Amino acid sequence: MNPTALPTSSVFTAPAAEQELIASLPTDFRWGVATSAYQIEGAIDVDGRTPSIWDTYCRVPGAIDNGDTGDIACEHYTRMPEDVALIKDLGLDTYRFSVSWSRVQPHGTGPVNPAGIGFYDRLVDELLAQGIDPWVTLYHWDLPQELEDAGGWPARDTAYRFADYSMLVFDALSDRVDTWTTLNEPWCSAMLGYAYGVHAPGRKEYPAAIAAIHHLLLGHGLATERMREAATRPIDIGITLNAATAYPASDAEPDLEAARRADGMGARIYLDPLVNGHYPADVIADLAAEGIELPVKDGDLATISAPIDVLGINYYFSQKFTGFDEDGRTVGDDGLPISRTLPLDRPRTAMDWEIVPEGFTDLLVRISRDYPGLPMVITENGSAFADVPDENGYVSDEGRTAYFASHLAAVASAIQQGADIRGYLAWSLLDNFEWAYGYDKRFGIVRVDYETQTRTPKQSALYLREVAHRHRNR
Repeated sequence: MNPTALPTSSVFTAPAAEQELIASLPTDFRWGVATSAYQIEGAIDVDGRTPSIWDTYCRVPGAIDNGDTGDIACEHYTRMPEDVALIKDLGLDTYRFSVSWSRVQPHGTGPVNPAGIGFYDRLVDELLAQGIDPWVTLYHWDLPQELEDAGGWPARDTAYRFADYSMLVFDALSDRVDTWTTLNEPWCSAMLGYAYGVHAPGRKEYPAAIAAIHHLLLGHGLATERMREAATRPIDIGITLNAATAYPASDAEPDLEAARRADGMGARIYLDPLVNGHYPADVIADLAAEGIELPVKDGDLATISAPIDVLGINYYFSQKFTGFDEDGRTVGDDGLPISRTLPLDRPRTAMDWEIVPEGFTDLLVRISRDYPGLPMVITENGSAFADVPDENGYVSDEGRTAYFASHLAAVASAIQQGADIRGYLAWSLLDNFEWAYGYDKRFGIVRVDYETQTRTPKQSALYLREVAHRHRNR
């Protein structure tokens, strides 16, 4: 990147109330960005890497918009030093990245692949040399295909394979990496991958998805226990959940129940076992009404609730729920209660997600209240918009920039209300492969020209640079 070729100012002024809130963030607040391996690395068949479920899913006709794949992505595997320099130039102090399981342990079992772990070894060294704190996420959805062939996350054995893999990475990097996330968004892995079939591996088997939830959490607990036992110096271990506020459409009982069910399956089915060592009784009852039981064995919940040091929160939007269908019925033809979403009548991003920053505040305050003593870091927050570059590739993405400002203010408001939040990592550093949307949706604060791989920081990047600099030097 050539910073002199870019505007010196973000040319964005947040509303005064937002500016005041952002200025109140703690002095030791983390400022950073996040990415994931499959979305940016490319190099899918070099240095011993074998296919993941996303390599396979991308070959399913019609699964990915435009038939896109992660084969090339942003070429981060070969352009890594340039991307680290970008983070440095933006004045950010933390980089959260994920490790490709099938790059490090090509078959999902067996010894470490030296070439694969070598890439992450170099990445960590490069980050530290630039004064950037590396934050490792061990799993961001790219299960080795051989493990999916053996049953995937609905199979209990996958949890043990994950713990083994985690230790391969931990043994290689724990002398330099202070913060570890086991899983990114287990809801997405389980529900989008195994219930709704819109993410890899593309299965539509609801009972299997519920089993996957438990085995993902078990894998987290097993890995946490083993990393904690092996640690030779202080480290922080956590997990990242995608969560939101589920608002009832009214005070009518069916609406309240619909919001309760959404919150149960979206948040509490993860938070309760992680923090309190049990699944929510109401969620267990809801599943039982569908003939589904979580595959819990003796000792599982003690393992899942192994103490964590930080909870990562990924937030994009909140929703309103009703328990009535269009005809006013509260029970469907299947005999189960109606649950559906209604619009909150807010502006929307290119993902058709409503922009609800107050839902962010409500979520963070609620977690702080219901699960006290659990420090949080915002590990993802961002938005996709229809970027239009100028002749130099620069994007004046005022919509995205305003989104960041409003959500940083929402975080600050939550802190003022007692929530313990230690940092904010924007999603994402780069435009990248956006899963089933291919390359059509852009979340990056840095534009990627996919034909030339040229990186150009957008207005939003310059805004975050300004905010971080101003905060650090106040």
